[in-house]
Amino acid sequence: SRCCPVSGCCGMGDLRPRTVWLGHPEKRDQRYPRNVINNQKYNFFTFLPGVLYNQFKYFFNLYFLLLACSQFVDELRLGALYTYWVPLVGKSLLKNKLVVLFITIGREAVEEIRCSIRDKEVNSHIYSKLLPRGTVKVKSSGIQVGDLIMVEKGECINRLYLPLAGSCFLRTDQLDGETDWKLRLPVACTQRLPTADLLQIRSYVYAEEPNIDIHTFNGTFTREDGDPPVNESLSIENTLWASTVIASGKRTVGVVIYTGKELRGVMNTSNPKNKMGLFDLEVNCLTKILFGALVVVSLVMVALQHFAGRWYLQIFRFLLLFSNIVPISLRVNLDLGKMVFSWMINRDSKIPGTVVRASTIPEELGRISYLLTDKTGTLTQNEMVFRRLHLGTVAYGMDSMDEVQSHVFSAYTQVNTMPPTMAPAATKVRKTISSRVHEAVKAIALVHNVTPVYEANGVTDQAEAEQHYEDTCRVYQAASPDEVSLVQWTESVGLTLVGRDQSSMQLRTPSGQILNFTILQIFPFTYESKRMGIIVRDESTGEITFYMKGADAVMAGIVQYNDWLEEECGNMAREGLRVLVVSKKSLTEEQYQDFEARYVQAKLSVHDRSLKVATVIESLEMEMELLCLTGVEDQLQTDVRPTLEILRNAGIKVWMLTGDKMETATCTAKNAHLVTRNQDIHIFRAVTTRGEAHLELNSFRRKHDCALVISGDSLEVCLKYYEYEFMELACQSPAVVCCRCAPTQKAQIVRLLQERTGKLTCAVGESPRPHALLRPSNCTIDPTKQCEGKQASLAADFSVTQFKHLGRLLMVHGRNSYKRSAALSQFVIHRSLCISTMQAVFSSVFYFASVPLYQGFLIVGYSTIYTMFPVFSLVLDKDVKSEVAMLYPELYKDLLKGRPLSFKTFLIWVLISIYQGSIIMYGAMLLFESEFVHIVAISFTSLILTELLMVALTVQTWHWLMMVAELLSLSCYVASLVFLHDYIDVYFIATVSFLWKVTVITLVSCLPLYILKYLRRRFSPPSYSKLTS
Repeated sequence: SRCCPVSGCCGMGDLRPRTVWLGHPEKRDQRYPRNVINNQKYNFFTFLPGVLYNQFKYFFNLYFLLLACSQFVDELRLGALYTYWVPLVGKSLLKNKLVVLFITIGREAVEEIRCSIRDKEVNSHIYSKLLPRGTVKVKSSGIQVGDLIMVEKGECINRLYLPLAGSCFLRTDQLDGETDWKLRLPVACTQRLPTADLLQIRSYVYAEEPNIDIHTFNGTFTREDGDPPVNESLSIENTLWASTVIASGKRTVGVVIYTGKELRGVMNTSNPKNKMGLFDLEVNCLTKILFGALVVVSLVMVALQHFAGRWYLQIFRFLLLFSNIVPISLRVNLDLGKMVFSWMINRDSKIPGTVVRASTIPEELGRISYLLTDKTGTLTQNEMVFRRLHLGTVAYGMDSMDEVQSHVFSAYTQVNTMPPTMAPAATKVRKTISSRVHEAVKAIALVHNVTPVYEANGVTDQAEAEQHYEDTCRVYQAASPDEVSLVQWTESVGLTLVGRDQSSMQLRTPSGQILNFTILQIFPFTYESKRMGIIVRDESTGEITFYMKGADAVMAGIVQYNDWLEEECGNMAREGLRVLVVSKKSLTEEQYQDFEARYVQAKLSVHDRSLKVATVIESLEMEMELLCLTGVEDQLQTDVRPTLEILRNAGIKVWMLTGDKMETATCTAKNAHLVTRNQDIHIFRAVTTRGEAHLELNSFRRKHDCALVISGDSLEVCLKYYEYEFMELACQSPAVVCCRCAPTQKAQIVRLLQERTGKLTCAVGESPRPHALLRPSNCTIDPTKQCEGKQASLAADFSVTQFKHLGRLLMVHGRNSYKRSAALSQFVIHRSLCISTMQAVFSSVFYFASVPLYQGFLIVGYSTIYTMFPVFSLVLDKDVKSEVAMLYPELYKDLLKGRPLSFKTFLIWVLISIYQGSIIMYGAMLLFESEFVHIVAISFTSLILTELLMVALTVQTWHWLMMVAELLSLSCYVASLVFLHDYIDVYFIATVSFLWKVTVITLVSCLPLYILKYLRRRFSPPSYSKLTS
């Protein structure tokens, strides 16, 4: 996406921090880009040159264009114009290059117009702009940095702005791919002001320079007319990004900070480009070789004439005469084949819902060496289920949650029913366990960022449901499904989160009592801290408690000493559970006031804010009481494990690139059997310097057959200093897991894999905005139902409904598409080389004259109605059944070396073509009796029969349509002989002499090849032959 077609027109020089005055866009300290989006590939001036360049930048198309244009020169013309312009390569049945060109231009024009209309709709969307005289309607393209804009629920945002009034939930699936809603908070000192007063205050926002990081934001809000002046820190929770939607909440008013090209979603997007598969590049290379052969043959013919007369014109005439060496119909057959392969994938009942969006690269699915997959929503269902609560001395699983429920119930009822004196020791022990369970459940119910949202259900409206805490109308929203699952579990055991706003939280006990808590501070989860905390005050007792939960690796140094934390965390992780450690610490009023003063001061820092804030929080994180461990399972998608095993046996290495934390990603990799049980895992420790990276790489180098787990930060350091060494080691690893990967890092990994290995890569399940950075991947597949953003499936080359469908898509359709395309391309080349060899023999015999052997309709019909259907029917051929291909994925491994279409197979087909062409031509000249037309009749008929028999020789599994194609082509040729009296003697072909001569020539040209095929299958059978017997 670009703000406009012309680069550099929008003041996009050096990106700098900015000071934005509320409601005064004219008070700007720099020039900002216009708030317009442009997704078009061309503009008015570049459209026609761009389309023509994309059509003729490939040697294949350019060659045929020059070939056809040469026929307008009288001295170079070898026949009627239609013999060169009609059969010229095209992508429609008309096979007319001009028509195809116009169709291509028209298609591109329609796509550009549609894109322009979509852009215009976005840029023309109406918003309400706040002015001193009231609100006015303004188009999106007219919004400037500093404007105050009002956004309603359900409205899409197309610029970044800072909310000043009204908290809301944000749906960000179009930006970062996450389906969970995120709470966004307004600036504290303006949230209670009337909307009209926002323009009366003297205030400004200091914001960091635009960058591509969609997970962080640093800035400050300053109000100068306050007494004293107010300074407030701003973070990611105070921003509304572009490409997001207001999902819940009331009207929000905010100030625009970034527009146009400076939006982070736009900065994370690259310009679209047309994909050309590796197979097409290989065919293009073979075409160049054939063109070289064409030039050599033409020069040899002229040299044998001793360069007599106007020899330079003779060179061009021979180039045109032997132009069939470069097959005109190759591109047509391959493109039609791609359409058939795509149709087969779309219609496969065993992978329902699969959609092919890039019909130009289906054969790429047959040669994938590296599959790079997302985790959440791709390998997993992104549906968390609470599985275990561990208190150290006792653990509760799914089958014992009723005990937890009874402990919670007794904790809130025994206060009123239990007598003051308790006898027996056993009762004291039971009470201790009960209180521990109660404290753990209470902590889990409080330490989170979950907000209950009430929606009308047809019986109760929203206001009434919110007032009475209606259970049937309540939906939990949070940035992480882990937190939602924890809160849902506390509800199931009796302690329900029923209300929450920016400063308070309400819990309902099993007896229906409402517990009120004031939220004093929240410390959200970050990748650096790997933990989150909250400080609350119990309104009934006034107690201040600091609750914290986080990964065991960091919490082990925060909680009080114990002898069971590490062991039990390991046990739960081995079961595939995501483990969180929950703790608490009671604070006095003085302790909290001291902490708050230091914390507020640190948050106002513009430089090194994160470091200063973390230092203050860490002063509180000491000697915390360990309450419990929680185990949550992110359920895998159906048949993920067997699918990954199929891919592994097929020789495909799977890399998991995820934004999740290292512990979660490692756990999922083990659970999904991405890392097998007999493989070791090397967790690449965090490195920040070149020396540390060198030591860690040496440590990894000493291990063999070991999976690699690395974080995005360490990956960046390694790629900066040791790119070659790291990629070499990573490519040798059986599996790689990259955690906390930024979109740009994912794209960088794809590019490096292709550059270092030359292998094909496939990206699966990428998010919508970052998908554009993964365009270097040879093909992209999106699991539609589990995709983390709707635009991802629209942008992917292929869409499947479940991850398990990847197995059949690659093993069956990918394999068949590649093998069929290879066979089809080589047979089309063989067909063209046969007739070119015959022309070379003919010219040599007749004193190297540049006279065509076949003219008019014969040359056109040869590559169309006489042989087109049998040759094209090879797209239906298959060596093994689909069930066998799925059962033996090792068959896929054979394709990774590119053997079906290689220089070896190409040379074999060239030799076959030369042999058959020579036999047919010499045989016809040897056996003909008197007239030249008899040579044409005998040779052309033998050529057609040879091609039909060669198709039968090539076919491995007959389809009824193949038989129909063979009979139809033969019938068309026989029937057309009546109308070809200008080229063939009709009376001669009805004689016995004609029939036996054609039969002998055809047998001599084909029988040796049938014998060789039998001997090869007998003494050197292919790998799949045993499976088909």
